[in-house]
Amino acid sequence: MISELTEITELAESATFRGWIFYDAACSSCRDLATRFEGSFAARGFHFEPLQHEWVQQRLNLTKDEALTEMRVLTRAGETFGGADAVIFLARQIWWAAPLAWLARVPWAHALLHRLYRWVAAHRTCAINAAPAPSAISRTRWFPLAVLPLLALSTKFIVPAWGFMWLMAFALFFGCKWLTLGNAIRRESRCPFRALAYLFAWPGMEAARFLSQELAPPQSRSAVLKSTGGATVRILLGLFLLFAVARHAAEPLWAGWIGMMGMVLLLHFGFFDLLSAGWRALRVNAPPIMNSPLRSTSVGEFWSHRWNAAFNDLALRLVFRPAVRPLGIAGATLLAFFASGLIHELVISLPARAGYGLPSAYFLAQGLGVLAERSSFGKWLGLRTGVRGWIFTMLVVAAPAFWLFHPPFVTRVILPFMQAIGAL
Repeated sequence: MISELTEITELAESATFRGWIFYDAACSSCRDLATRFEGSFAARGFHFEPLQHEWVQQRLNLTKDEALTEMRVLTRAGETFGGADAVIFLARQIWWAAPLAWLARVPWAHALLHRLYRWVAAHRTCAINAAPAPSAISRTRWFPLAVLPLLALSTKFIVPAWGFMWLMAFALFFGCKWLTLGNAIRRESRCPFRALAYLFAWPGMEAARFLSQELAPPQSRSAVLKSTGGATVRILLGLFLLFAVARHAAEPLWAGWIGMMGMVLLLHFGFFDLLSAGWRALRVNAPPIMNSPLRSTSVGEFWSHRWNAAFNDLALRLVFRPAVRPLGIAGATLLAFFASGLIHELVISLPARAGYGLPSAYFLAQGLGVLAERSSFGKWLGLRTGVRGWIFTMLVVAAPAFWLFHPPFVTRVILPFMQAIGAL
């Protein structure tokens, strides 16, 4: 005890020391977070200590039961933060988490963070108790996907077309997230904190990979800076296209297409890449969902590895693999692309009230392109490698793109949305 107090005193007197972060060492999710954040906060002068230590409880003037109700931060100056306030304080110390601290300045957001933290804290002891939350998610894994799109559909005639598009997109997205989360935790109990992060703070659909307790390879500082710097540039470029370039387009359709390109850069290549960089800095296995799609040398490579990995993971596991045995590879491939087309019909043609069948035709064309390049004739032509493969891929993917984002969708949904946000 004397040596421990001596070490604490020496630490507190260190010029670089800024404070302690106290956590519940009996909770596996808390230990996991402490392990992932330890290096980042040590470089900033903060040290992790378990709340179970007697000196910690004495320093905080709390009983053992009181101490374990929430995480705490104690600064060198004697300031104490607990729960959501501790999270907000720590978010200010890391540049990529600073937006959370800025958001917390808004009263309703601050109250929401407190409610969310209390819920997580109440369910965090997954290493001690049988976790009811994961089992409940597993039992209801299909329910949101069946119900939420119907609820979104009920708003079709009471919200603008662009509002209905976003509601339907979020309904399908969250329903799929819940389904993949339920499938993952059905095989192994998972901690609620990571499950919440997967649902609300990560766009990917590979739940087992994201929820894995194994640490991902560490990211060098230069790699993190490169990832975040590139994502920031793409966000700025997307904003420029959306709010500056689109309004000067000669034709409304061109304005809509430029705006959509700006949105894709802003979200898929920008914000989602920032999330990936943040999670990988914490050594969570969360690779970017976009992987240099313009480098694709085959249609199969484009859709399976480089474009929107979130949706591709979902189609592979829920449609392609179950259909391979009864339909064969060719049939399962076409079915997976057709399912993609139907989902896009709900988000594109249904809000536009026109263009039905065009998104499905686009994705069937992609499936046929994959089968063509894998055929003996396609292999003979070299459609899966090199320059020929790249040209074939761009023709198949880009040439019929107006089937996917057809003119009625652009004029009735995208342009009004751009007007609503002040981009036009």
